[in-house]
Amino acid sequence: MRIVCLDLEGVLIPEIWIAFSEAAGIPELRRTTRDEPDYDKLMAFRLDLLSKHHLKLADIRRVIGTMNPLEGAVEFTAALKERTQLIILSDTFEQFAKPLMAKLNYPTLFCNSLVTAAEGSVTGYKLRQKDGKKKAVQAFKSMNLEIFAAGDSFNDLAMIREADAGCLFRAPDSIRSSNSDIVCVDTYTELLAQIDNFCNE
Repeated sequence: MRIVCLDLEGVLIPEIWIAFSEAAGIPELRRTTRDEPDYDKLMAFRLDLLSKHHLKLADIRRVIGTMNPLEGAVEFTAALKERTQLIILSDTFEQFAKPLMAKLNYPTLFCNSLVTAAEGSVTGYKLRQKDGKKKAVQAFKSMNLEIFAAGDSFNDLAMIREADAGCLFRAPDSIRSSNSDIVCVDTYTELLAQIDNFCNE
């Protein structure tokens, strides 16, 4: 059996932290896993900014409520699920993702969790598992599943390389150039073609 593992932000939905950065007027919050390969360092930076600006989870969720999947993503996921099973492997947080999962017709999602104080400030985060994307692919392979993986950021590279097949999707030039051995596509039509090739081998 063959399944597809996809990243979420930048692949199916806009980057949540970038959208919140623009809404809150804090340019520094635009920094994502496309820019910073060290996830713990990135999250420490984000949490410090939230604290300095007295921003709470409710402020972020208010912005998320206005967001929609990327253009074509709903149709793409529907077409993909007609072909095979889809698992979303993301470093986002369950408190962020739920409204957007509804708009994508609830694909299966493995992600992380935020830690909040009683008054709603974000005080930390809990990883589902360290190197969770790569280890999820390893676990699926241990069940004799064959995996296609795709994503756009530094934190997707180990998942893609661990999979039986995969590609980058709309990755920035910095990631494309340093990982030129991995195919990179830029449209859902191209991504679906890569998946079809995998499923029909």
